[in-house]
Parts: sequence; structure tokens; C-alpha cells
Amino acid sequence: MVDLEREVPTSANWSHRHYESLFKTADSEPSGYFVLVVEDPSCSRSVTEFNGTSQIIAYLTAHQVDRDWELQYMVVARESRRFGVGTYLLNEFISYVRATGGSWIFLEVRQSNQSARALYRKMGFEETGLRKSYYSNPPEDAILCRLSLY
Repeated sequence: MVDLEREVPTSANWSHRHYESLFKTADSEPSGYFVLVVEDPSCSRSVTEFNGTSQIIAYLTAHQVDRDWELQYMVVARESRRFGVGTYLLNEFISYVRATGGSWIFLEVRQSNQSARALYRKMGFEETGLRKSYYSNPPEDAILCRLSLY
């Protein structure tokens, strides 16, 4: 996941520790995170045969706060874009949030990321606001989006 993120010049560049925290849970309670990973369908090896070569072509991470969810990050490998992978990730995530009684999904997206903004609009998200200078490297405003699930 880290390697795939590093391929995106405007990525958040999360640390290895942050990614590890997505998968840590206490025995008595869920982590509050949702992670969906898409592997390259042409790879026939199972996860147990994984040899360290990245097979991940996309992923989505989100965090739950009460009945609301924040979509934190979604990455699709450049060569896998325009094949419906992003739509698949969002559909699966939205279905999960609905099935677990979620009310809203929120996200921020770079103002210049027109393809992501178009995908979010197609999936029913509304653009609701602006966060000035939210992103760095390069500096850019964030568009705030939300999806109501009730």
C-alpha cells in the first residue's frame, strides 16, 4: 500500500506506522477503520504465496466516528484507472456503511482532482465547502464532500 501511494505525486505520504495502525485491533473492540484492497486479477498466487512483490492495484481507507465515516484515502494505480476500480471501491464501501447503519460519509479532495470529483458526484456526493490551503506539496485547497445514507 505504501509503495502504491508513493507513485502518486500529490499523495499524503502516510508513514508505515500509520498504515500498520489501520490493521491493529483490540480483541474486545473493532478498530473503527475500514480498509478495502484490490489486487491485480492477473496474479493467481494466493496471499500465503505472496513473495513481497506488490500485487495491490488499489485501496480505500476510511475511519468511523459514531455513525459517520470519513473516507481518508483512495488510490488506484495509474495503469488500472478508467476500468471501474474506483467505482468498485466506493460501491463496496458505501454498501458496507449502509449495512452497518452509517449515516454520512465525508471526504476532502484536491480542488484540481477533477476525475475524483466527477467520480464522487457520480456516486451521489455533494460538494459542501472549501478548506483553504488544506494540502501541501503542492499547496492547494480542499473541496469538502458528503454523502447522506438516509
